[in-house]
Amino acid sequence: MPRFHKEGRTILTSTSILTVALVVLLFYLLKEEHLPMWGFVLLTVVLLTMWGLIAQFFRNPIRVTEVNENHIIAPVDGKVVILEKKDESEYFGKKCFQISVFMSPLNVHVTRYPISGEIVYSKYHPGKYLVAWHPKSSTLNERTTVVIRDAKQHELLYRQIAGAVARRIVNYARTGEKAVQGEDSGFIKFGSRLDIFVPYDIHIKTHVGATVKGGNTILATFE
Repeated sequence: MPRFHKEGRTILTSTSILTVALVVLLFYLLKEEHLPMWGFVLLTVVLLTMWGLIAQFFRNPIRVTEVNENHIIAPVDGKVVILEKKDESEYFGKKCFQISVFMSPLNVHVTRYPISGEIVYSKYHPGKYLVAWHPKSSTLNERTTVVIRDAKQHELLYRQIAGAVARRIVNYARTGEKAVQGEDSGFIKFGSRLDIFVPYDIHIKTHVGATVKGGNTILATFE
């Protein structure tokens, strides 16, 4: 039995009710000879396919994370699109190593904590909805920024970024609370991107174009 994220319960319930109601209506039209069999089959397949696409988007597979204080774990599923040093002005105010993962609508969209530690910063920013791979989406789009400080006083910033399709970011991180590597920290509805910024020397364990799994793939390790 597939697991679904709690953020999808309302949408899945309403979509399921609507799908069943429409299929019943189609069956009635078929029975009353207002709809040919091929039309009934085609429209039913379309409705069930649409329901399936929505359901798969909110899936929440069980992921077992091997917690390690030296590892930076992928917070989301997707493809690595940026690995380079860039300025981070919101919190660090200096050049940091940036790791960005792009999520398509077909990816699992649960966000997980990349490291364990104390949440020292958490802020929501309203903004635009540029396509997630746009160079300025990290600073212009709707986004949330979270900073975690680990037991060795390393600080890591991750940023959930809405895209052209994603229109709602859910962030569970609250300042002063504890983050546990691999645990659920939020959700981005319908596509987007996640950026990580680290102001320290790190050993990169991935590459641009790599497919990563949230809670499982090691992106980098601290020096």
